[in-house]
Amino acid sequence: MTARFTGIGAWLGRKSDKLRHRQTILAAGLLLIALLPLVQLVLLRLLRNVVFLPGTTLGVGETFAGSFVLLLPFCLVTGFLLTLVCGLTGDIGGVYVADGIGSVAGGVVFSFILIRYLDHFGILCVPALLTLAVVGCYRQWRVVAAVLCLGVAGAWWWNVDAWSTARQYPGARVVLRENSPYGRLVITEAAGQFNFIENGLPIIATHNVEQVEETVHYAMAQRPAAQRVLLIGGGVTGTALEILKYPAAEVTYVELDPLIIAAGKRFMPATLEHVRVINTDGRLFLKTTDEKFDVVIVDLPAPVTSQLNRFYTAEFFAAIKRVLPADGVVAFAAGRYENYISRQLARLLASAYRTVRESFSNVLVIPGERVFFVASAGDLTLEIATQLEQAKIPTQFVQRHYLTAMLTPDRLADVQRALAAPAEVNRDFSPVLYFYHLQNWLSQFPIRFGLLEAAVLTALGIYLWRLRPVTLAIFAGGFAASTLEIVLLLGVQIVCGALYRQLGVIVAVFMAGLAVGAWLARQWPARQLAGLAFGVAAVAALIPAVLQFTGNLPVIVAVTFILATVVGMEFPVASRAEAAGGAATASRLYEADLVGACLGAWLASTLLIPLLGVTLVCVVTAALNGAAGVVVWRRKI
Repeated sequence: MTARFTGIGAWLGRKSDKLRHRQTILAAGLLLIALLPLVQLVLLRLLRNVVFLPGTTLGVGETFAGSFVLLLPFCLVTGFLLTLVCGLTGDIGGVYVADGIGSVAGGVVFSFILIRYLDHFGILCVPALLTLAVVGCYRQWRVVAAVLCLGVAGAWWWNVDAWSTARQYPGARVVLRENSPYGRLVITEAAGQFNFIENGLPIIATHNVEQVEETVHYAMAQRPAAQRVLLIGGGVTGTALEILKYPAAEVTYVELDPLIIAAGKRFMPATLEHVRVINTDGRLFLKTTDEKFDVVIVDLPAPVTSQLNRFYTAEFFAAIKRVLPADGVVAFAAGRYENYISRQLARLLASAYRTVRESFSNVLVIPGERVFFVASAGDLTLEIATQLEQAKIPTQFVQRHYLTAMLTPDRLADVQRALAAPAEVNRDFSPVLYFYHLQNWLSQFPIRFGLLEAAVLTALGIYLWRLRPVTLAIFAGGFAASTLEIVLLLGVQIVCGALYRQLGVIVAVFMAGLAVGAWLARQWPARQLAGLAFGVAAVAALIPAVLQFTGNLPVIVAVTFILATVVGMEFPVASRAEAAGGAATASRLYEADLVGACLGAWLASTLLIPLLGVTLVCVVTAALNGAAGVVVWRRKI
């Protein structure tokens, strides 16, 4: 969405060459760029519970409207300033290079320095102060810039981040707010209960006894004498402590985010006593360990992102099977079932069932508070209450009366019917479960196709139809850049695990490649544009083989740099292929690039990769860029 709004800003700047006092407009725009993010962050925190009812789940319309209001002002200004600066300098390729270098520098500083030492408001203050310093280079703006710098520094010193965060959670006390490489963690306390909120979403709540007991005992009741238990995620909720009720059990708890581990030890130290804690990615641990476990419990959020989807794929369950004995047990949850299974939920459950059946012949599907899957190559039983009673395991909820109510014949029959729904196996490079989860979430909200949606699609269709050969090539390159970057990031997560540094390297290398490519091609003639489009198509076609058969980080990094370099070369070459110059040309090119990037990111992450898989997505991207190359070549540009 940011790319699309920035593209609109670039379109608005197409006639900026005709404006008077362009230097003054540039300085004023920089002031807005400096201050808007700070104001928007504070307003977002203060108004969330005013505009929307506290505790409600936002639907598609509310999410879109909120994103529209928050992102539109900043994106319009940045897009407009891009074309304005191109008009002022007359060097579109040079501006593109500078933009890329700035992106690389900002990404590296943010990823490896700012995120570790500053809160969100403090992070935004750094670029704000730098931008105000640039504005201060204009003599007539020095006083204004100096006053605003003092204001920003004062707000930072006053700790606006703590003040605004506290007002996000009325009735609760904020006991921790910190950043880690994996997100912003806020912990609130109310009536003795601690709530962990990561990136705005509740992930852990203490005293949630029912959820903890279901997570543990459906699996452990199958093997009450289990000695070695692997817990992936969820340890600080009390799950690890619950497993230790089994006398022979030793718990190994794997958690990716070190901040969650530190917070758990600080606020709930008892939950991690007598537990072996390993700070790494769960999939990476399974790939590298030589240890064996009797039971593996996956206590992670639903597959709402491609990163989480990795813990629900056929390849993941195959990795678990490698660390289990012949009769070992794995358990996880997918979806919530109260008393009705919708068509969308049925597809989700059927996909999860078929996926785990790829590795384990016996699968129990238990309709508890969530739908739990317990799988093994050995015997399994639904006589969970009997097993717990015989092992003398004390529980509050998961006992005979509770299980009798949950495991009624009609609920079990409902689940079995759902498992027969048509659904695909969830795989690393074909993450359909992520798409099914998205469908299930969307089904909870009324979605209407109205005049606004029709107008947007019509405008997009007209825009695409009217693309000229040069802008078509840039559009295809922008589409490829965002789509294939998502593919490569997915590949890194699968090969290396979701390790922050590796993901940061890929993003930094990609942005650096764009800048290097634009710099190398700054004097290339326009006739090279068709060849560059064919080059992007060739790289796109090779990526599936790289991920499937090579599968190591250095090769993925090299391919990322090559792709970004070729895409970066297109922009300065295209600027020479256009007859007009200045802001009008920059507007057309930036708009095409950003619209392509927007469509690529949106379609790839939500539809194309889950539905088509990585290979077909790369083929489609290659075909689009190849077709753009043919069009440019035939027009003899």
